[in-house]
Amino acid sequence: MAAIVDWYRQVTRRRFIRFGIPFVVCIVGGSFALKQFASVRYDFRKGKMITNKEAEQYGVKLKTDGAKTIEDAYEELQEKDLDSWENIRGPRPWEDSKTVQDLQRNKI
Repeated sequence: MAAIVDWYRQVTRRRFIRFGIPFVVCIVGGSFALKQFASVRYDFRKGKMITNKEAEQYGVKLKTDGAKTIEDAYEELQEKDLDSWENIRGPRPWEDSKTVQDLQRNKI
């Protein structure tokens, strides 16, 4: 046992073995690990497109033809009158909200 301890102390005395080899192992091992993690991104990107029936089997609801689109929402927004509004101040932390609401109701 003493021979193994002496050999270990003799080996770890060298700076390259103590610091250099673990550093090289981390750099080389890290590149292999990073390659595996990066390949997952490209593996799942090559997924095939599924049909509407397959999507419904998985429980995904697809947009119907009568569904609301962005263009419809924009047209509704254009119809609203956005220029006539009044800025109403909320109560400050030290004010009572009921009192402020009563004052605002009395103004109108």
